Amino acid sequence: MEQSKVQAELNKFKEYVIKQSRTNLTKGGKNSSSKLYNSLGATVKANPNSFEMEFYMEDYGVFQDAGVSGKKRKYNTPYSYKSKTPPPSKLDKWIVKRGIAPRDKNGKLMNRKSLQFAIARSIFNNGIKPSLFFTKPFEAGFKRLPQDLVEAYGLDAITIFNEQIDEIING
Repeated sequence: MEQSKVQAELNKFKEYVIKQSRTNLTKGGKNSSSKLYNSLGATVKANPNSFEMEFYMEDYGVFQDAGVSGKKRKYNTPYSYKSKTPPPSKLDKWIVKRGIAPRDKNGKLMNRKSLQFAIARSIFNNGIKPSLFFTKPFEAGFKRLPQDLVEAYGLDAITIFNEQIDEIING
């Protein structure tokens, strides 16, 4: 397959995965701060005998995609809470953006410390349900790649996906 065609197909694949992942974040209600949404990106470079492709996102995106098992509720994921709860202070802005910040009878915001702790404890016990916001578009986009491209490079979707996840986690 001609190098420019390979580059074009890989660019279409990249754009499809990013666009669909962003759509999934929004539709799945996982886009409260837009930080993960805006961090989604990829680089693609086709060479005569090989190509390089790297997807990137905020580190926590991997956990949103694959999920995290809690102490009480388990998901089919390699990640789990063992002994530490998520830091309650990290939930402050999320609570406000979700509109669940406690207010007094005059509408003034009240202290959110106990609410932060309760939500962190719930996440620790129940985990984070896998959203597959990135996995599903990646697999669907891979299936759409032209067969001659897949054969020419001996592509294996599972291997490529796992390498991308490892790269995101290990930076």
